[in-house]
Amino acid sequence: MPADGRRHLAMYNFGLHVAAYESPDVEGFRLREAANFEAAARAHGFIGRSGYAGEPGIACWGEQIFPRFIAGSGFATAPSSLSLWADIESLMAFSYSGVHADALKHARHWNVRQSWPPLVLWWLDADTVPAWKDGVERLEQLHDNGPSARAFSFKHPYGPDGHPAEIDRGRVKEIAALNAIGQGDLLAHVRALKV
Repeated sequence: MPADGRRHLAMYNFGLHVAAYESPDVEGFRLREAANFEAAARAHGFIGRSGYAGEPGIACWGEQIFPRFIAGSGFATAPSSLSLWADIESLMAFSYSGVHADALKHARHWNVRQSWPPLVLWWLDADTVPAWKDGVERLEQLHDNGPSARAFSFKHPYGPDGHPAEIDRGRVKEIAALNAIGQGDLLAHVRALKV
């Protein structure tokens, strides 16, 4: 743990599209992707995210691999993200309001129904950057063993101290309101897009 004891929240998510990324069936997702990344970058409590190998800009946090749930899908890659947040309330505010909430509302059109957790959360030292393999291992652990301090979800959160925690819903609403101030242009943009 860093000398000051600070911890960051890591988040990894994974899903499977109903068709190839370039397909018209997934166009609504593709059209919103850049706006979602920009909304995260503007969000209160956002620390950073991994880029993707071969894409310019943001560095990729290790080799991108995928959980075993990709097997049999016919895909070699799948939508996933890996990011760092100051706390669980900041991540929740981003995830369930504004631009990202718009994407979640339409996700059933682009993604297959999952039999695995859509995401996994875990705490790490503030001077540590997670790798894709860490997210994959923890998502599979959450699926196989249920929530723990090593791998949890919004439904069963743990605090930086490793103990079960409560999410401060009032703070989530405050952060969502702050985010809305700086993301109005992005939200107007995504609401005008094709589903």
